[in-house]
Amino acid sequence: MTEQKVVLSGMRSTGRIHLGNYFGALKNWVELQDRYRCFYFAADWHALTSDYADPSQIAGNTLEMVTDWLAAGLDPEKAVIFVQSMVPDHAELHLLLSMMAPLGWLERVPTYKEQMQQLETKDLSTYGFLGYPLLQTVDIIIYRAHFVPVGEDQSSHLEISRELVRRFHFLYGTEVFPEPQILLTPTPKVPGLDGRKMSKSYGNAIGLSDTPDEIRAKCKQMFTDPERLLRKDPGRPEVCNLFQFHKLMSPPEVQERVEHQCRAAEIGCVDDKKLLAQMIIDYLEPMRRRRAELDPDTVYDILLAGSQKARERTAETLDLVRGALGLDYRKALERAKAAAKVTA
Repeated sequence: MTEQKVVLSGMRSTGRIHLGNYFGALKNWVELQDRYRCFYFAADWHALTSDYADPSQIAGNTLEMVTDWLAAGLDPEKAVIFVQSMVPDHAELHLLLSMMAPLGWLERVPTYKEQMQQLETKDLSTYGFLGYPLLQTVDIIIYRAHFVPVGEDQSSHLEISRELVRRFHFLYGTEVFPEPQILLTPTPKVPGLDGRKMSKSYGNAIGLSDTPDEIRAKCKQMFTDPERLLRKDPGRPEVCNLFQFHKLMSPPEVQERVEHQCRAAEIGCVDDKKLLAQMIIDYLEPMRRRRAELDPDTVYDILLAGSQKARERTAETLDLVRGALGLDYRKALERAKAAAKVTA
């Protein structure tokens, strides 16, 4: 029987999920768990690389984030859901690969450069942050993952993982890891309330767990077509923030009606914001209901069980790695005994 292909993905432990996270990754995760052997993890060590000065929120953020995952439809019976730091094998493989990872490779990775720019207010001149791309590689290959789901704009981030796998195989003469491939997934751009990319750091996000009143208040703040100054002016849905959300969350018939009414100035921005708020509320209602049924103890137990399943996979990988590196002392002992018999 052919082994089911393995998919690996994770998110930094930054707390509750917003719509950008959901449409950018989580929605695809839920769909993939029915087709692949999926491992999904909370990347708390990655959060630590930038929040090392104050890590007090990381554990709480992890529980909140995973609660949203479960509310959105991730199923611990279908996918392995775990915490990075609960699987210490990540640290051992990270150390072993650091012996052979060229510094220049790490410094040129797009993820490294982007994070340096985005978090310029923090001191990131640390050994741990430099090793961020290497730890990302470990997260993937320690599960011998075949695929990593990413959007097309992120495909270059996976190249260092393939390069390191090839280097390992070349140096040690044995193939341990599949070269991880990109699993291109639809990742629509989700604008924030102000038209920029949705991000908690911008304060422009709508959360999966926001209450109906919070959603209505946020929709009132949304930027609309800047050239539509009066109610009677025709609108341009293609440049309006509201319509981008309609395309993600409203039924097709609502999208068609709103587009027509907007262009014909039959609906104003205020009324459209009220309509959109209700569309978002209705879309998220099943997730809010499932979230309300989850308690922290249940989420923690799911993470413990998932981390144990993850360790079973990583232990197999490390046995293979130690063997490739000549660090299998049981085999070394057997060889020494056999040699001793020959010379006796």
